[in-house]
Amino acid sequence: MEHILTPRPAATVLTLRDGPEGFEVLMLRRNLNSDFVGGAYVFPGGGVDAADAGPPAQRLAFGLSDGEASKRLNLDSGGLAYYVACLRELFEEAGLLVACDERGEPFHFDSPEVIHRMAAHRRAINGATMGFVEMMDREAMSLDLRGLAYLAHWVTPVGPPRRFDTRFFVAMAPLDQTAAHDAGETVADQWVRPVDALAAHERGELEMIFPTIRNLQDIAHFSSSHEVLAYANSLTAIPRIEPRIVARDGVIEILIPGDEGFDD
Repeated sequence: MEHILTPRPAATVLTLRDGPEGFEVLMLRRNLNSDFVGGAYVFPGGGVDAADAGPPAQRLAFGLSDGEASKRLNLDSGGLAYYVACLRELFEEAGLLVACDERGEPFHFDSPEVIHRMAAHRRAINGATMGFVEMMDREAMSLDLRGLAYLAHWVTPVGPPRRFDTRFFVAMAPLDQTAAHDAGETVADQWVRPVDALAAHERGELEMIFPTIRNLQDIAHFSSSHEVLAYANSLTAIPRIEPRIVARDGVIEILIPGDEGFDD
């Protein structure tokens, strides 16, 4: 009997900002040598680490308890780890930190000294010489979870060598910070309107995987980032979507629940 890999818990975030022609989402290109979707454009994110669920990391959470997070994600417990992982990965991969002080006041990148210090922290974290929790403690910061909205739940289908059980979130990008890829796991970054990203994919110019495409399609019709956040916050039941990979007449297709042939 074929061994079926258990999906690893993961979290990713559609980071939004408003532009002159509509809202944009931050996308990063995976390193071409990556063993998972190398070369594809994705949203910042990654696996939920054991440290994300530990007391030190959970202590950093501002504005949301584990009980509230778990209820939102339809889990018995441990939901807060996904929120922590989401914002940790956003900082590590894209250099954006959604944080506040103990009073809930936003943390600002408001001087060259702060920008330089935080860039050094990021290099140390990505180089494994500093932990994310250690950095947050040094800066007396908490992760601001008040603006993070849960959007979707996708599971990698059976077949690929790596599988993830991924929660998708949306958040506004901090206004005074500049996103930049990490030049390791990711090799390029761009802000792009969802409609333009989808059109570029159709032209073969932007490689994307199925869940990325579907999430862009779900929000492309909105006119502002605030509308996207309002939509995500209005969702009351978010289904777990695990596609199936099937071959029809020699053509590989990806089916999701509701598609013809999914239950065959």
